[in-house]
Amino acid sequence: MTIVDAATHPPVQNWPDAVRAAAQLLVDMGSAASSYPQACVDVVHEHGPYIVLTPGLALVHARPETGGVRMGVAVLRLDRPVHFGHETNDPVDLLVAFSSPDHQAHVETLSHLARALGAGLAERLRAAESVGSLRQTVKEVLDAD
Repeated sequence: MTIVDAATHPPVQNWPDAVRAAAQLLVDMGSAASSYPQACVDVVHEHGPYIVLTPGLALVHARPETGGVRMGVAVLRLDRPVHFGHETNDPVDLLVAFSSPDHQAHVETLSHLARALGAGLAERLRAAESVGSLRQTVKEVLDAD
């Protein structure tokens, strides 16, 4: 079972703060260990802003062995966008974070979220009028597959 959470966030100073805030939602709901937010930041430091998949959206994640406890998806919508240094998709105002307990679940979740993004998930999340609506939208997408 995938645990889902969502939040809006006041302005953050930079992309590492935004990534940590999104991944912290996973920690708060018990889907990731306390080390996971920093592991997500480290991924971007190591590999660059490849997690910025579409205009304004970053898919925050790290390898399961760096703190994934169970399946979890969290959405963070920022009041003020941040720049990751992505050539075409900056600035980012929407972060979708996920955690998984193992490699297979990690790949399946990536695939599922990629399909959902292709089907308009980002637009639906931006149109959500409340945190409850954000959460419900994610639940609907995850239950649709």
